[in-house]
Formats: sequence, structure tokens, C-alpha cells
Amino acid sequence: MTQQLETSRRIPLNRGRVLEAAVALADKAGLDALSMRRLAEDLGVVPMALYKHVANKDELLDGMVDAVIGEIAPVAADAGWKDAVRLRVLSARQALLRHPWVRHVLETRTNRTPAVLTYTDEVIGMFLAGGFSVDLTHHVMHALGSRMWGFTQELFDDAAAGRGAEAAVPPEAQAAMVQEMAERYPNILQVATAAQHDDGSVVSYGCDDQFEFEFALDLMLDGFERLQRLGWSSTAAKRGGK
Repeated sequence: MTQQLETSRRIPLNRGRVLEAAVALADKAGLDALSMRRLAEDLGVVPMALYKHVANKDELLDGMVDAVIGEIAPVAADAGWKDAVRLRVLSARQALLRHPWVRHVLETRTNRTPAVLTYTDEVIGMFLAGGFSVDLTHHVMHALGSRMWGFTQELFDDAAAGRGAEAAVPPEAQAAMVQEMAERYPNILQVATAAQHDDGSVVSYGCDDQFEFEFALDLMLDGFERLQRLGWSSTAAKRGGK
């Protein structure tokens, strides 16, 4: 450990190294564990040394988000708009899966950094380049919402079906929870437990999050394409058109 700290001290500190260490710390221990003092310890420097590169924790979080956005793969220039959007969104999803804390930061931060704005601008540009009107693109972006970043709130989770902590809940209690769901919310239970993992195990009910995400994304992209071909406009829609 001492040798590691000595090696760390010999490497010049810069903003990129600070952000890299902060991302690694958040990945390992979560955002709650992230502090300037803890980060300084990981880097083998005094906390004041960090402030030469980030003014405060807010700026640190902004820089961390920008660093993760930098991991989102660019799309080939010759890709059609639908492939371009799909690949970009799925790449963003993979980046957020590698760094789960980013979702919370994106949902709670009001500051839009240049990297966030650039990513948003690029996604909008894909639709415009595909022949979408500004009007339709505006509504498309509302529809995409957080899905643009590769995440969305799921309707069904383990808790909704009386599952999720099987190891901690005795089998008889699990059965009682499912029975209560069946009596009070039969439709939710039927749909929420419709999918099983490949092994078909009784305790392995649940959805394939990646499949469900791509399923919904493809439905949306197909719908956007249909509206674009129809020459959809919000003005006509408000008048009762399609």
C-alpha cells in the first residue's frame, strides 16, 4: 500500500486523473462514499491539491458525468437515422450499466454540462438528418425522455410481484405474498410473472431488462418512422388529424 501511494504521488496530478479516480471510487463504493477527502486519500494527496483541478464537489460530479459520456461510442457517419439512434442509445445504456451511479446524477442535477448538451444535440441531429421536421423531433425527444440515456423506470420489478428478496423471505411468507397479490391485484401478478429466466426455475421469475429496453426502444423508433412518413405535425394532430 505504501509503495502504491508513493507511486501515485510521483504521477503528476491533473484534472483527467482526478476524474478517473473519482469515477473509479463511485463505481466501487457508490456516490455516498465519494468525498474530496476520500478521493484525496485514494490519490495519495492532500484534499487541497484537488481544488486546483475541481472547484468543489458539484464540479467534480459534472466532470465525472462528462467522463462517462465520453465512453459512449460514436455512430458511423453512413448509418441511417434509426440505426444511428438505436446504436447511440444502446451504447449509452452500456456506459450507464458500467457506472450505475450516473443515472442518479443525471436525474437530480439541474446543471447541463457541455458534454450533456453535446450528446443531446447529436441525438436531435440524427432525427433532423433523417428528414424529421423540427416539430416532430421536438415531440420525439419528449417521448424518448431518459431512454435517450439508456434507462427508464420499469413498470414491473421483483417487489411488485412479491419477490426480490427470496433468500431473506421464508418460502411460506413468499407464498402468502403471492397469494395476497393474486387476490388483490390479479392482473398485475399475471403480467408481472409472465416471463421466466431461461432455466425455468421457480425462484427465477423476472424480466430480461436489456430485452425489454430494446423492445420498447424499437417500438418507439418504428412509431417515429411511421409519423415521419405520414408528414405528422402537432398542429394537425391538435385539430384531430393523425
